[in-house]
Amino acid sequence: MDIFRQKELAGLIDKFSNGDGVHACAVPGLNLIRISEINMRIPTLYNPCVCVIVQGEKQVLLENEVYKYTPSEYLSVSVDIPVIGQITKASREKPYLCLQIDVDIRQLGELIVQTQQSKAPDSDTGRALFVGRVGPNLGDAVLRLARLLETPNDIAPLAPMIIREIYYRLLNGEHGATIAQLVTQGSNMHRINSVIQTIKSDCAQPIRVEDMAGFAGMSVSSFHFHFKEVTGMSPLQYQKRMRLMEARRLMLTDAIDATSTAYRVGYESPSQFSREYARMFGTPPMRDVKMMRAARGA
Repeated sequence: MDIFRQKELAGLIDKFSNGDGVHACAVPGLNLIRISEINMRIPTLYNPCVCVIVQGEKQVLLENEVYKYTPSEYLSVSVDIPVIGQITKASREKPYLCLQIDVDIRQLGELIVQTQQSKAPDSDTGRALFVGRVGPNLGDAVLRLARLLETPNDIAPLAPMIIREIYYRLLNGEHGATIAQLVTQGSNMHRINSVIQTIKSDCAQPIRVEDMAGFAGMSVSSFHFHFKEVTGMSPLQYQKRMRLMEARRLMLTDAIDATSTAYRVGYESPSQFSREYARMFGTPPMRDVKMMRAARGA
C-alpha cells in the first residue's frame, strides 16, 4: 500500500473513531482501532478477521511465536484463537491505527465456489494466523471500503461488493491457499475448526482428546498434531485459555464473583482457577476485573 493510501486511511480512521479503543462503525463487519500509547501485553480472543495496520506497530504472541506487523501489512486470523496482543509503536501525535474486517466464513466459501477458485488448498496444515503484505489491489479495495464512511447512503449497496472483492484479493494473494483451507470441506483446518466450534460452544464441559479426534475423523496422534499446527497449542491448552477468556467476560459483564465463575467455566477448584487466571492475565481475578472497570470508566 502506498503512502498516499495510508495517509487517507489514517485520516478516515481518526475521523470516525471516538477516541482510543475498538469502534464499530456504520459499515457492518468493519471495526476502527485507535490507540494513542504503547500498552502492556493484553490477552484477547481473535475471531476470523483481517487486520490492516495503517499507522504504528503491533505484535501478537501465539504461545512462543511472535507475529509483528507494520503499515502496509495485514494480520489474518482464520479460526477463533486466544493470543496476547501488544501495541509496540504509538503516541498521541501518531496513534496506532488499524482497520479490522470480520471474515464471514460462509461468504468466503460461496466465493470460492462461484469463482471456481483454481488455486488448490495446500495439503499441509497451515497456521491459522499469519502476516501478509497489502498489495496495490487489496489496498485499493480496503480504502474504498473505508471511504464509504463519508457517504453513508452508499454503504448498504456497495459495502457487500467491496468486502467480497477483499476476500477475492486475499484468496488470490500469496497466502490464498492457506485462507482457502478454512472453507474447503475435508481439509485439516476445516476439520479442526469444527472441533474448535464445539469447544467454544460450551467450554465448561470436560473434553477427551479421543472424542475430539473421532469428531474430526482423525487418529488421536494425527488430531493432536494438526490441532497444534492450526492453533499453536494443544487441545487442552486451547480449552484452558478459552475458559479463562470466558471467565473474564462473565466477571466483567455479569458481575459474578470469582468462585462462582470458576465453577461456571468448568473448574473444580477455585484456587486452581485463581492461579491459572493470574498466570494468564497478570493479576488475580477480581483485582483484574476491578482494574479493567476503572480503565473503562476513565
